[in-house]
Amino acid sequence: QVQLVESGGGLVQPGGSLKLSCATSGIIFIGSPMTWYRQASGKQREFIASITRRGGTNYADSVKGRFTISRDNAKNTVSLQMNNLKTDDTAVYYCAIPASNFWGQGTQVTVSS
Repeated sequence: QVQLVESGGGLVQPGGSLKLSCATSGIIFIGSPMTWYRQASGKQREFIASITRRGGTNYADSVKGRFTISRDNAKNTVSLQMNNLKTDDTAVYYCAIPASNFWGQGTQVTVSS
């Protein structure tokens, strides 16, 4: 059974940082590209960042330079370091393998003063 479990969300002030993690099981993690998406209330789910099995990364323009995606193949986890957070970053964040339609349950990130 495939499981993607996000953690690390919470409430943070503008300009602050959070690190999200996604623990995976039931997949061959080392061979899987991993992706982070987010969905703000009333908006469509949007792509945030992806990392290939070899560590190549890609980011949405809205987060480039502020967010960093990384993976630990030994621990079967993918992380998203988020710095200089803005109120517009408030959303539920999901890790996913979209090609296989595997999605986590999401973790809420709220950026507010």
